[in-house]
Amino acid sequence: MENKIKTFLLFTLPIVVSLLYTIDAYSCTSAIISGKITPDGRPLLWKHRDTGEENNRIEFFKGGKYTFIALVDSPDRGGAIWTGTNSAGFSIMNTASYNIKDDDVEEMDMEGVLMYKALAECKNLKDFERFLDNHPRPIRVEANFGVIDAEGGGAYYEVNNTKWVKVDANDPKIAPKGYLIYTNFSYTGSFDEGMGYIRHQTATEIISRQSSLKNITPHWIFNNLSRSYYHSLLGADLMKNEFSPERGSGWVIDQDYIPRKSTSASIVIQGVNPGENPEMTIMWTVLGYPPVGIAVPLWEKAGADQPGIMVMNESSENSPLCDYALSLKRNIFSIERGNGSRYLNFNLIYNSFGDGYMQQLAPAETAVYNLYKDAIGKWRQSGIDINELKSINRQMESVVKEAYNKL
Repeated sequence: MENKIKTFLLFTLPIVVSLLYTIDAYSCTSAIISGKITPDGRPLLWKHRDTGEENNRIEFFKGGKYTFIALVDSPDRGGAIWTGTNSAGFSIMNTASYNIKDDDVEEMDMEGVLMYKALAECKNLKDFERFLDNHPRPIRVEANFGVIDAEGGGAYYEVNNTKWVKVDANDPKIAPKGYLIYTNFSYTGSFDEGMGYIRHQTATEIISRQSSLKNITPHWIFNNLSRSYYHSLLGADLMKNEFSPERGSGWVIDQDYIPRKSTSASIVIQGVNPGENPEMTIMWTVLGYPPVGIAVPLWEKAGADQPGIMVMNESSENSPLCDYALSLKRNIFSIERGNGSRYLNFNLIYNSFGDGYMQQLAPAETAVYNLYKDAIGKWRQSGIDINELKSINRQMESVVKEAYNKL
């Protein structure tokens, strides 16, 4: 009997571990921040993406009704996207859910295809609801879809193979503090099932402290959520522990922080106020591992002429900016043998000497923001000047390349 048990464990444990890693690899953290708690009244749609494909890039698409830009896996050649915004100002993202499937239908994970089609066809939340109603069954998803539009709408849709439920971010009974947070469970799903509860609590604690100030911006989200090493269950924050190269090894366990080894991108889509030109919807994008990435603003109006460091080129299917971030990430997660992949060298990210990767890249991100700041204010009044945008994009690329070359 003992030998049989050993044999069973020998063959089943690797499978169980593999499944756990697969589930973890498709776990994201997200939020809809309504205009009630942003300084300019514009809504924000945040997706912090975790996936098994670390190479992400941006691509422009021509849909049936609308053109759009979106985050895609680098090896993909169209047909599936993971966050995006279209020419009507309709924007969408998803998080996988693990507690609303109520059937035995196989061949799931069609969220990327559904979102691609939605961006091509939908102008607003009502369009998306009709789109879901008319979608062939089974829908082949188990997911939460976050959506904002150019008309002031913002909501999550909890969707499984046969039905959907709307959770309205503008309903004070549902979102009394002006925001909704989703990880990898659905509120209308099976109680205490699903995943991402610790990350959900972490994001809730961080956002709730800021919401009363009504000054949540895309860069606040990147710096306080996408790059946060606060752990709500442990009640500890690595960035407040004064890690220093001369004090201990700097190695910590990578478990249940918002940024994780599986993180491949973080995006905040900044919508418009009702009546504003939808072309001013901005997709602020950090590719790669956000703690060592730089946020770049993108506009659908630029079409196929997106910044070269964000898209594939002749020599590679990957985004150069994603490659820059991933080269640093591999230094941070440098142990491959045994359980080494579960550990990160936090000293390389942030330390008391002030020379962590995150600390050294911060001035470059500020410089990038300042390059666009005045132009954004002007374009909101007169529309985007494409030639000016191209010129600023070139300056941005120089700033970004120089910052990574110094590391």
